[in-house]
Amino acid sequence: MSAVAWQRLGAAWGARIAGLCRGLRTSPRSLQDAAGAAKEAENRSATDLSPLILQRNSMRWDGKVYEEIPIAHIKATYNNTHIQVVSFDNRPLARTSCGTEGFQNAKKGTAIAAQTAAMAAAAKARGKGVLHVRVMVKGLGPGRRAAIKGLTMGGLEVISITDNTPVPHNGCRPRKARRM
Repeated sequence: MSAVAWQRLGAAWGARIAGLCRGLRTSPRSLQDAAGAAKEAENRSATDLSPLILQRNSMRWDGKVYEEIPIAHIKATYNNTHIQVVSFDNRPLARTSCGTEGFQNAKKGTAIAAQTAAMAAAAKARGKGVLHVRVMVKGLGPGRRAAIKGLTMGGLEVISITDNTPVPHNGCRPRKARRM
C-alpha cells in the first residue's frame, strides 16, 4: 500500500477511536452519533483503498497475470542442484541439474555448477517462449543463490522468489549422543 493509503486508513481508525473515547464520557445519544461517524469513516476508507486493490490485481507481465507465469523449481541439496521450469499448469518446459551439465562428484555441489545448470535451463526455457518466471527454492545447498543468478544471466526475468524448504516442527527423534 502507498503512504497515502496508510495515512487515510490511519486517519479513519483515529477518528473512530477518538469518537469512541469521546462517547465514553458523554450521553447515549452522543455515543450513537460517534458510532455512526466511525462507521461512515470506515466505509469511506474502504472505498478509498479499492482502486489500489484493483490496481494490484491488474499487474501483468507480457499480458499474463501472476498466476499464469511459469515456475522455476530449484532443489538445492548439499551434493547437487536440480532446476526444472514448468508452465503454470505444471507441464515441464526445461529440466537440468549439475550432473547433466557435466559436473562430477564433489563439483556437482558447488555454486558454479548450479549457476551453469540454471543458465542451461534458462536457455531451454527461452527457446520455448518463456520470458518471466516465478522461482521456488527448496533446500539448503550451496547452489541456492547461484541458481537464481544463473536464471537471470540466462535471460529470464525473475518475478518472485519463494522459499519452500521443509522445516520440521520437531519431527523425528535425533540419534543418541556420541560418547567420546
